[in-house]
Amino acid sequence: MRLSADHRRRSFWLKHLHRWHWISAALCLVGMILFAATGITLNHAGEIEASPQVTTVEKRLPPALLEALAAAEGPERRALPADLREWLARELGVRAAGREAEWSADEIYLALPRPGGDGWVSIDRGDGAVQHEVTDRGWISYLNDLHKGRNAGTAWSWFLDLFAAACLVFCITGLFLLKLHAGGRPATWPTVGFGLVAPMLIALLLIH
Repeated sequence: MRLSADHRRRSFWLKHLHRWHWISAALCLVGMILFAATGITLNHAGEIEASPQVTTVEKRLPPALLEALAAAEGPERRALPADLREWLARELGVRAAGREAEWSADEIYLALPRPGGDGWVSIDRGDGAVQHEVTDRGWISYLNDLHKGRNAGTAWSWFLDLFAAACLVFCITGLFLLKLHAGGRPATWPTVGFGLVAPMLIALLLIH
């Protein structure tokens, strides 16, 4: 009966570990491919040439908006008024909601950083001249910035946390599956040990 109980216990854990292992693998498969590929491009960022493309658009504020801005007062860093945000969205495709601009007596400057590029809007409070510049560094830079979570927003930050949790589940269930199968596979723990020792030796001996 003891062998039968041990067998049932092993079958129970195998069943549940396999289930969580494949579910976590399915959830993080595409993300792991993306992060592995961008790990290579980031490691060789200096060798990958990029040709940034800069686009500049110039506009002028309507007199009513300019008059309202000229009279506006407040701290040096604050959000843009709703009517100005709507005008920027309509005329320049700029999403200014949730962003703070830098206000001075002469100018309003709104930074628009984004993955794979940069951008900004400058508004002259004297004559209403608006300049919008966008820099695009290409899709490799875009994917690299997603890898780092750079300027990608709150939703992407949440995704990275969930993706990391799925990877942890995948690796931990894989470790327990290795333990359950290690009895018939003598190379299991030496291989796992090599995966631990190799980066440790490189870090200790070859990184200065």
